[in-house]
Amino acid sequence: MKLRNITIAAALSLFPLGHPLAIGTGIAITTTEVMFSITKAFAEDANLYYERGVDRYIAGDYSGAITYFTKAIEINPNHDNAYYNRGVAKRKTKDYPGEISDYSKAIAINPKHENAYYNRGIAKRNIGDNFGAIDDYTKAININPNKEDAYNNRGIAKRNIGDNFGAIDDYTKAININKEYLGAYVNRSIARDLIGDKKGACDDSRKAYSLGNKDESNTNWLKKNCR
Repeated sequence: MKLRNITIAAALSLFPLGHPLAIGTGIAITTTEVMFSITKAFAEDANLYYERGVDRYIAGDYSGAITYFTKAIEINPNHDNAYYNRGVAKRKTKDYPGEISDYSKAIAINPKHENAYYNRGIAKRNIGDNFGAIDDYTKAININPNKEDAYNNRGIAKRNIGDNFGAIDDYTKAININKEYLGAYVNRSIARDLIGDKKGACDDSRKAYSLGNKDESNTNWLKKNCR
């Protein structure tokens, strides 16, 4: 059964992802069928509330989504995606400590939950914990080395702590994965400007313009600084 999942992308947009749910079985041979049936029933009940939570989230009813994800967790305390999605919904209600707590619970159940690390990194950066954000983005990257958004966001966190060279390296890695990653070009342009690499900053700003970044601030900066 495919379950819908919600994650926070680089620009903080939301989208559904499919994840299978693992259903446990009993270990006593004589009762395997019964144990499996009971476990499956509980899992299906939990998934029913889980899917309602996703529907409520998509409808913009974040409090309702939290209620349904909580019900799913009450039935199946090991439902990592219910904790994860409840964290996403809590972000919408500005419960940032609760958001981080739920991602942490999802990770405790599933240490390979790359999006939980990634979203927790965003949450930590949003409350000013850039070092914690960098650590979480790195863990997401270790699980999925092609996660371009994690490189881009880790670059932002590094820039926030004054590591502009490290930021440039991360933006470059994001661009190497996606040659049309507009946000990474914009961010690298800013970081290059901060270290005095005006030519590199102009090159990236021009590339961002060609990819669609024609807002007034970028256009004016190009006119003023790049010939």
